[in-house]
Amino acid sequence: MENPKWTEIILPRKNWLDINLIELWNYRDLIMLFVRRDFVSVYKQTILGPIWLFIQPLFTTAIFYYIFTRVARIPTDGVDPILFYLSGITLWTYFSDCLNKTSNTFVSNAGIFGKVYFPRLTTPISIVISNLIKLGIQVLMFSCIVFYQVVFQDAKINTNWSILLLPYLIFLMAVLGLGLGIIFSSLTTKYRDLGFLLTFGIQLMMYATPVIYPLSFTDGKMNTIISLNPLTPILENFRYSFFGVGHFDLNGLIYTSIISFVVLFLGIIVFNRVEKSFMDTV
Repeated sequence: MENPKWTEIILPRKNWLDINLIELWNYRDLIMLFVRRDFVSVYKQTILGPIWLFIQPLFTTAIFYYIFTRVARIPTDGVDPILFYLSGITLWTYFSDCLNKTSNTFVSNAGIFGKVYFPRLTTPISIVISNLIKLGIQVLMFSCIVFYQVVFQDAKINTNWSILLLPYLIFLMAVLGLGLGIIFSSLTTKYRDLGFLLTFGIQLMMYATPVIYPLSFTDGKMNTIISLNPLTPILENFRYSFFGVGHFDLNGLIYTSIISFVVLFLGIIVFNRVEKSFMDTV
């Protein structure tokens, strides 16, 4: 009798850097199933459904406009306040959603992780992709509003060549959000308090990021601190590409790229370490 040929051989990870990218690619169909699950489950049993993709950023923009323009009178570098806030909210929502949801990878998926084998990284990767679909829809909405302002209201908007870097800016946010998310997901399997700390930290981090104000609004030490935020070059270059305000920050992009990939590398190391024994602590 011939020896059976196994279609799948599962071996223990030997070291922290044991990353099988081919295995992840082989499970791409599962990733897409998770993407569909993540996208559909959010709006399941809701009255408005995906319309919330448009309502949430527009409603938040309206609140920011009233508070920070009408009351606080924070300048927006000559950009229409609605467009300024909407651009910041669109990008910030993508990053915060990626970070929040990937940080719960082990805890929220403990049931399925304990029953069947598949590469655990497929789950956080699917979250980043499903949020990418939402971001694409919201960026399209933002672009339509910009187009309306230019055509029907004669708004002075200087869109330039750097808009071609928009996919790379989004990619950097995805890498940074994924890296930080899987680090926190690994740590929260044992220290649940970090989940509460992360929720609070994300709220504070928004104010340390030029979402509701331009970088030019700050000076001195505050400007230096905010410039060290790896999200700052992404937001500033995004607004420069659409509105032509500020300047193209190549050094900032290089800095953000280095930080993002280092964080992702460290995240994968920690993730692989915790993956071996997380079922004992979840």
